[in-house]
Amino acid sequence: MYNTFTEFLENKQRICIIQAENPDGDSLGSALALDYLLEDKDISLYCPVEIPKYLHYMPDWSRVTKEFDFIADGYIIVDTAADILLSKLLDDLAIKKRLNTSEVFVLDHHETEDDLSFAHKGLIQILPACCDLIYKIAIEQDIKINAKAAEYLMCGILSDTLGLTSMSTTSDTLRVVAELIDCGVNISDVEENRRDFMKKSQKIFNYKADLIKRTEFFMDGTLATVHIPWSDIKEYSDDYNPNVLILEELRLVEGIEVAACVKTYPDGKVTGKIRGTKHFPYADELAEYFGGGGHPYAAGFRTYDINYDEAVHELIDAIYKIKKEHDETL
Repeated sequence: MYNTFTEFLENKQRICIIQAENPDGDSLGSALALDYLLEDKDISLYCPVEIPKYLHYMPDWSRVTKEFDFIADGYIIVDTAADILLSKLLDDLAIKKRLNTSEVFVLDHHETEDDLSFAHKGLIQILPACCDLIYKIAIEQDIKINAKAAEYLMCGILSDTLGLTSMSTTSDTLRVVAELIDCGVNISDVEENRRDFMKKSQKIFNYKADLIKRTEFFMDGTLATVHIPWSDIKEYSDDYNPNVLILEELRLVEGIEVAACVKTYPDGKVTGKIRGTKHFPYADELAEYFGGGGHPYAAGFRTYDINYDEAVHELIDAIYKIKKEHDETL
């Protein structure tokens, strides 16, 4: 199965690695790990948005550029197989044409269906992280994992498993982490660097307090939502992703089954990040109601032309439907 990846690389010297427009620790770790794994290739790293500052603990983050490589021999998309998460690329007609006329390979680990609108090959395997998939490919295909590649694979796995504490973490995940440590990764150094960049300025600390105060509770206190309007996005996102500030806090509130952050933009775009719990392990199904996807405990979506109140109403309606599907007695 994994040989399809090395077959894709054959006869290609210049490779562009693409992240979606919602970069996170796993997508960035995947891109940087591939940069070091494919040492014999000329690699460019592309993301349509700036890499968030909280991810700058990965030393080579600045290798990622917003300049698309139109002359690459092939393109590798990491951590997504969904058109909606690549809309900034596909809205650019020149990039869309290039993807439609080039060889593209997709590496993803989500449960949601592959709906990319352009021809591609790929490996999609349900795993805790895309970096987990890349590690397995490297091991099976005898691609040497040097210390830097191992470090970034570790970063991605720790990011998507919330430091090996999420429900998606398995004994196999721990074995992979142990093997990466054997490759030369100091897991405490990785975590210390991450914590340094997770530190908050007083401005961000006060903003987090404001988000907590603005939290709304629905469905007898089992759903918590926060609205993040465009004014907040403009003022705070460059310093700290508001979703990262508040989502895990919401899951720590007694009785919460679902937590959601909803961002609204002036062009009518609405994005949402969803976190489930052991009482509602269906975040991915909930996101699918809005055309998104993800994991049972962490998912996201993008939609258009609804306001925050309408989004909350639709979330409530979808949660009731999902609960009924999984338990007809509800």
